[in-house]
Amino acid sequence: MNFRPYQQSIIEEGTKRLSRLRIIMLAMEVRTGKTLTSLGIANRMDISSVLFITKKKAISSIEADYKLLNPSYTLNVTNYESVHKVSANDYDLIIVDESHSMGAFPKASVRTKRIKEIVGKKYCILLSGTPTPESWSQIFHQFWISEFTPFVEKSFYKWAKVYVNVTQRKINGYDVNDYSGANENLIRQKISKHIISFSQSEAGFTSKVNEHILHVEMNPTTYKLVKTIEKDLVYEGKNGGVILADTPIKLMQKVHQLYSGTIKLEDGSSATIDNSKGVFIKKKFQGKKIGIFYKFKEELKLLQSVFGEQITTDLEEFNTTNKNIALQIVSGREGISLSKADYLVYFNIDFSATSYWQSRDRLTTKERQTNDVYWIFSKGGLEDKIYKQVQDKKSFTTKHYERT
Repeated sequence: MNFRPYQQSIIEEGTKRLSRLRIIMLAMEVRTGKTLTSLGIANRMDISSVLFITKKKAISSIEADYKLLNPSYTLNVTNYESVHKVSANDYDLIIVDESHSMGAFPKASVRTKRIKEIVGKKYCILLSGTPTPESWSQIFHQFWISEFTPFVEKSFYKWAKVYVNVTQRKINGYDVNDYSGANENLIRQKISKHIISFSQSEAGFTSKVNEHILHVEMNPTTYKLVKTIEKDLVYEGKNGGVILADTPIKLMQKVHQLYSGTIKLEDGSSATIDNSKGVFIKKKFQGKKIGIFYKFKEELKLLQSVFGEQITTDLEEFNTTNKNIALQIVSGREGISLSKADYLVYFNIDFSATSYWQSRDRLTTKERQTNDVYWIFSKGGLEDKIYKQVQDKKSFTTKHYERT
């Protein structure tokens, strides 16, 4: 198999660094081939078995790349949800895809702790197109899984004393420590030898992402219901369904749902109250093949009721028919390609910068010149404010691809 020249260069450099440092990160932007490159590095190492940890939807494409490469080592590909089933002693090298998903702080997730048990002193390659999507503090636990982490501090709290300007903020009336203010310069100095970064522009991608914001007038009853919830913090419908928003966080969540036309009730059930966004999308993109990202589960039912047989949730069906596809942002943002789509449409928006960066690049290919992304916001809703907040987090990702 022939690698692209830049992939070959990264494989050569990555092999040298991994042999010396035991853990490296390939911070390569979406669609530049970090998966294949990592498999190529593994083939240069004196190893016999590799474990590849990834998201479930990416397993088949990774196995396909492995077959094309036909390397000397054996490969087991597993998803994050199944790492507890993995035997830690069976592998020489661990490749962790979308490693930013281990970036939670101040405490590591149970899943990250399990991956740490597996990695130990083994060779480890971290893969991410967005290593620190919201804060440089997200870098600690990604390297913490290896005994060869560049950081000498064994816990996040000890690490934070050196690398973080810890402040306080109020949550529900209580003062809590805010560990997001990490010192970028200090961290970059410490991890620079372990990270190989590569951007789409360096790979020769010329495609441009054009973002469009379209506003939809919701039904008057939706705006009336939002005002009632904001004023009374509770609403009981004629059928007995209760909407409770008795904390600031719950109020924000309920209003966020309502402005896109759905609501989760206090008994756990969900309901569609306004299909204005769905109708708008169907009419606006009639005759086009689109990928739609939604946030809340009930929004899928809304889209299915509007589009009927014209929409699917299956990627293979999307790629082989003229149907549109609907994917939840968190599950569909990584490890898949929506290059068959004419446009990418966001029915709703997520607060996560990871979701923003990863999902908007699902259209990108080296041959594609323009990627048109449409955000469908309700007039007067929360979406514009969320979008601005996510935009303000851009620098945490772009800094990894700056050249000095």
